[in-house]
Amino acid sequence: MAANTFSSSGEDAIQRTVALDPYQTRLDSDISATAFAEYYDIERTVQEISVGDYKRIALQFPDELLHDSVPIYQRLKHRLGDGRELYVLADTSYGRQAFCCVDEVAAQHVDADVVIHYGHACMSKTYRLPVIYVFGKKPLDVATFAEKMGELLRSSKLQSNSVLLQHDVALTHLGESAANALRDALRSDQIDVHYSPVPQKLNPTSSAAPQVPEAPSTPEAYSSHTNAQAALDACPILYVGPPSLGFTNLLMTHSTVPVYGYDPTTQDARIESIRTNKMLMRRYAVVQKARDADVFGILVGTLGIASYLPLISHLRRILGHAHKKSYTISVGKLNPSKLANFMEIECFVLVACPENSLIEAKDFFRPIVTPYELEIALRPEPIWTGEYILDFEKLLARTSFTDSVDAEERDLDEPTFSLVTGQYRHSRRYGGLSADDASNPESLQGPNSSAVVPRNHDSTVATLRNSAAGEYLQTRTFQGLETRAGLDAPSILEQGRSGIARGYGDDHQSS
Repeated sequence: MAANTFSSSGEDAIQRTVALDPYQTRLDSDISATAFAEYYDIERTVQEISVGDYKRIALQFPDELLHDSVPIYQRLKHRLGDGRELYVLADTSYGRQAFCCVDEVAAQHVDADVVIHYGHACMSKTYRLPVIYVFGKKPLDVATFAEKMGELLRSSKLQSNSVLLQHDVALTHLGESAANALRDALRSDQIDVHYSPVPQKLNPTSSAAPQVPEAPSTPEAYSSHTNAQAALDACPILYVGPPSLGFTNLLMTHSTVPVYGYDPTTQDARIESIRTNKMLMRRYAVVQKARDADVFGILVGTLGIASYLPLISHLRRILGHAHKKSYTISVGKLNPSKLANFMEIECFVLVACPENSLIEAKDFFRPIVTPYELEIALRPEPIWTGEYILDFEKLLARTSFTDSVDAEERDLDEPTFSLVTGQYRHSRRYGGLSADDASNPESLQGPNSSAVVPRNHDSTVATLRNSAAGEYLQTRTFQGLETRAGLDAPSILEQGRSGIARGYGDDHQSS
């Protein structure tokens, strides 16, 4: 088991079974050209391409829909005619479950003007390319949903006269119908149902800076806008869809309001908020492990979400101010084998879309936290009210939070108590020059030249000043092969093996 954790033969990527969507399987068994075109929104897709006048179109599919990529390509090519090029992106580098993120990197390899994203999507804002979403159309018995959800809300005795309806993106085609049916079911209870349709096309942000909403022009309008938004944020949430990472994130980020769920497959309506406290407690335990870490690895798990570059810069800044060492690593899909190569790193920070940010790191050698959890861990006192943020722009807009982290300087020589080990510990200090460096005439000055100490007279591996990797190398039992320059005679050149990898041949065998 331990060997599988830290090494991989790659066979699982070839031999694994792809689980198809149950509704998609039924669709394939009894399919017609009209049903196929309706399910994949062929007409709407052609219209969006024509309106945008896109010439090079990238089609991105998850594994479970890749078998339909050829007929979709053929139908779109037939409708669009000559003058437009379509490319199927058969691989992606990011995303754990399905391909929820738009793969802008692969789309740029073919110089695409737009990406058509099929299947489940996390709806994160893109950085460079516009996106047309085709979610598919999962079934939902609207009448049964309205009846069972209405009964659950009445039995729960809501303290609010408003609720907010959200759903899985594959139910977008029935979202408005579900909202109207629920309004009719709750009209006698005088409960308002707020609903905003899921956009099926997103344009890229104009810049990497976080987008700040425009303030109302008058104080009266500002007060009204603030009160309306606060009231909407305090509404109980009704979620329609099967259990998913998106639903888990919804529970985490809205822990202060009741959340009710309805599964269209089982037609079961229930309150889900009771699971939130357990999930938050598990994340709080990970935050405590991050507080004990001095060397962090910033894992880049996305290259297409807007504001990911400013967020990485922000993480480097707060880690540097806290005198923590950080390394930035682009990893693609996470697995324990990759991260086990960086043994000197004590904690990882994952920069990814909201649906891929929460990692249950039971199989990983080191804990993995989100950027918001890192900010909590770097505080002198880890005060956490239960608020949870996964959105990049919201994190960058919280200047008051980050300023308080930067403003509170503490004495790193003072020991801190670890809730993980139950003992006091001293933090290692990275960044800047220490008092010993300032008094040493042989110390190298400047931020660039002070990183390396000259080799000693024995020609052993140089010790890296202010480097976590250098310190870890010095503590290892095996530090590399000895050079033994000038001590051994050169070996005699001999004929090596020849042939292909599965059956090498030697000289005596070939003769």
